[in-house]
Amino acid sequence: MLTVLVDYESGNLHSAEKAFQRMAAELGGGEILISSRTEDVARADRIVLPGDGAFPACRDALAAVPGMIEALGEAVIARGRPFLGICVGMQLLATRGLEYRETPGLAWIPGTVERIAPADPALKVPHMGWNDMVIDRVHPVLEGLTTGDHAYFVHSYQFHVDVPAHLLAHVDYAGPVTAIVGRDNILGTQFHPEKSQAAGLRLIGNFLRWSP
Repeated sequence: MLTVLVDYESGNLHSAEKAFQRMAAELGGGEILISSRTEDVARADRIVLPGDGAFPACRDALAAVPGMIEALGEAVIARGRPFLGICVGMQLLATRGLEYRETPGLAWIPGTVERIAPADPALKVPHMGWNDMVIDRVHPVLEGLTTGDHAYFVHSYQFHVDVPAHLLAHVDYAGPVTAIVGRDNILGTQFHPEKSQAAGLRLIGNFLRWSP
């Protein structure tokens, strides 16, 4: 069993790798590999796409790895490999992002990434720190997670899904802010599970055992 964390120079891979290695060791979850090689994506049993920074920069960086977008599409869309996007890696699942300029996403989950606009102007953007999740829909990767579990966020933009069934969890920040999206074999978390202590590790463990 091989889980590949895609390295396209747009994510904090060290902490993510440690969290995935820990849960793989606890659960017999196989090998965890950081790679920028399309060959490794092609042979992966599970794929993780992290992302830190601005939507356009991450999209451009992913496109700059020769053949990577095509390899991801073949593995995830054509062959149904379980996929987890983290932070901007989750936002890239959208149809488009509106950070700085309109930028096309992967369009795997229809929707738009737009700036967070809290109803309370006293709340600062970026949305940064711990917040309580509200679980909207049951999903195997959310097994053992409940409304009220804490997750760690750092972001100024959020994913507005076009299809309500694709919203799996949200948090309240003077209005709903998307926390988890998903459909079929594809899942994305706006928060960083590798920094979200017990809840994040449980989600990672569930992902490593997930068979859509």
